[in-house]
Amino acid sequence: MAMARRHVTLLSCSLLLLLSVFASHSDAGSVGVNYGRIADNLPSAYKVAALIKSQGLERVKVFDSDPAVLRALSGSGIKVTVDLPNELLSSAAKTQMFATNWVQRNVVAYHPNTQIEAIAVGNEVFVDTHNTTKYLIAAMKNIHTALVKFNLASDIKVSSPIALSALQNSYPSSAGSFRPELVEPVFKPMLDFLRQTGSYLMVNAYPYFAYESNADVISLDYALFRQNPGVVDAGSNLRYFSLFDAQIDAVFAAMSALKYDDIEMVVSETGWPSKGDENEVGASLENAAAYNGNLVRRILTGGGTPLRPKADLTVYLFALFNEDRKNGPTSERNYGLFFPNEKKVYDIPFTVEGLKNYHDHQSPVSGNQHETSPVTSPDTGRGDVSKTLTGNTWCVANGEAGKEKLQAALDFACGEGGADCHQIQPGSTCYDPNTLEAHASFAFNSYYQKKARGAGTCYFGGAAYVVSQPPKYGKCELPMS
Repeated sequence: MAMARRHVTLLSCSLLLLLSVFASHSDAGSVGVNYGRIADNLPSAYKVAALIKSQGLERVKVFDSDPAVLRALSGSGIKVTVDLPNELLSSAAKTQMFATNWVQRNVVAYHPNTQIEAIAVGNEVFVDTHNTTKYLIAAMKNIHTALVKFNLASDIKVSSPIALSALQNSYPSSAGSFRPELVEPVFKPMLDFLRQTGSYLMVNAYPYFAYESNADVISLDYALFRQNPGVVDAGSNLRYFSLFDAQIDAVFAAMSALKYDDIEMVVSETGWPSKGDENEVGASLENAAAYNGNLVRRILTGGGTPLRPKADLTVYLFALFNEDRKNGPTSERNYGLFFPNEKKVYDIPFTVEGLKNYHDHQSPVSGNQHETSPVTSPDTGRGDVSKTLTGNTWCVANGEAGKEKLQAALDFACGEGGADCHQIQPGSTCYDPNTLEAHASFAFNSYYQKKARGAGTCYFGGAAYVVSQPPKYGKCELPMS
């Protein structure tokens, strides 16, 4: 998912729910949607454009620059963010001509009839197993130079979505900091670039992952924007009434620590699954409806975060459709707001007008009433998993699954899955043997162990299986935690 990116300070959630839904758009944020297409039987791009417009959604983010999609959005009035995929970063970084040609083919050819407002250069690059981080800044600069050449730099912003795993610390929010090894080579030059070009940082934030891994510690009401007593940040003395706020402010604090208080943020992905495996705590229709419905209310009624009370956010819900061809646990295929037949998975509004009659229908038996502090892991940003060991088992790659399936599952594990894949980067302990099966085994096992070896967490569409003897690849031993 492959793992993006404002509410009122110091007000209780109950007061926030009473804020007028008639607030003007000038004092509020904006809601968009991610349009992923890793699925069968999706409607045509023209039907999708009509669907997005009919729901009153103002923005859409796509994960490529498919001509059919960009043509379908022409004349719709919907603002579009396109993506330069990770696999093209090295080419865009190495030659200006490649970047210029890409912009000409994928942006200039459609804009302004298709209202492209931003280019996402890569997606969660820091967890990409193909070691593309070193190309990111140069690729962003070359894409921007191309926009300048075509006189589009003032209309179209360039950024790159980061996952919360880019944070070294995320709790408490006031102690938010970026991973040290990324600060000098990546974050400082990237934030300089965003400042110089008037762009913003894209952040993919999923409170669901932190809650799912720490449901015994984090209040469900706190995760779903429901009424709760709040959590006080000991560092800033600010009170938080939602895990979403806490995660966003951790990123703001990380930027502030580097003296980039002036950079704005867009939440390029956020969402909650409507279905999950038995061990995926909190993945349910009711919770997904509550999270997204209450988030829309928060964004459209205006106001920033406790740390940045004047910062109205643009938020892209993930995702438009349930995507049945995605790898990983059941939740990965159930983030959609709509089924492929265009019927709503659950009924929530996306506009100020629609909020007038909207109520979060909470089951009387749902919700957990813990009032303790949120936990977010400095390693993954998605929450430390409670270790409920069920015997010594490991998850390894199924070499017979085929290269394509293994690679797709590896990309998921190290990206949206939040596995710790640092040890299989070049020069690290488990880089050798440099084979797809060895690297996939390390990533699959990391995911499996982080998920407390739960049922269904070592499957990956048939690309992995559980073993009870400690596996070893060269000198690399797969850890048990």
